[in-house]
Amino acid sequence: MLSVRGLAVEYGHVQALRGVDLDVRAGEITAIIGSNGAGKTSMLMAISGLAPVTAGEVRFDGQPITRRPAHEITKLGITQILEGRQLFADQTVEDNLLLGAYTRLGDRRRVRELIGRELDRFPILRQRRRQLAGTLSGGEQQMLAISRGLMSEPKVLLMDEPSMGLAPLLVQQIARTIRTLREEGATILLVEQMASVALRLADRAYVFENGRVSLTGTGRELADNPDVKRAYLGG
Repeated sequence: MLSVRGLAVEYGHVQALRGVDLDVRAGEITAIIGSNGAGKTSMLMAISGLAPVTAGEVRFDGQPITRRPAHEITKLGITQILEGRQLFADQTVEDNLLLGAYTRLGDRRRVRELIGRELDRFPILRQRRRQLAGTLSGGEQQMLAISRGLMSEPKVLLMDEPSMGLAPLLVQQIARTIRTLREEGATILLVEQMASVALRLADRAYVFENGRVSLTGTGRELADNPDVKRAYLGG
């Protein structure tokens, strides 16, 4: 569904990605793990049109999308849930969900259905629907960020560090949500600092080092790899 070939990204004189190849298959969770500064977030930003691509190509459903504006890429069916949630803090939970559906606002009935679906997915958000997003707990904000991303009914969901700053029980809840989305047919590209969580969820995974892919394989293969264990799994 998503194919990246020879992708390079530069910020001034800093090269964040160096000729990366990556594939995301329909209906699977593809994970990217690696240390800070390895290029994981830059990969997601390049796919979604938010990073300066200097070489290579991104294709979505066989169609080249490299360097297209971010809003056009969203309309094609790629939605990114940004690191740190990036909610509209001074807007209510319901308003944030509506903003996530901006590509569908011409179909009010469908938007209402989508809001109902997301409030069913995370019942705590139904209780908080009139509450300002900035007053939610970290876990509730992450739930809202996921639901806001799903309001556009994306074909591919890019998730950047969904467990960041969350307590272990909430990390488990978010992981269950990601697994459920895959069971519902979602296609997910997941960047996650907690490598054990990412590899447990992933059908396929990539290890990034210094802007390049150093290893790839199934989630289980990488979880069993001695080098990955030493570097990322604490074993």
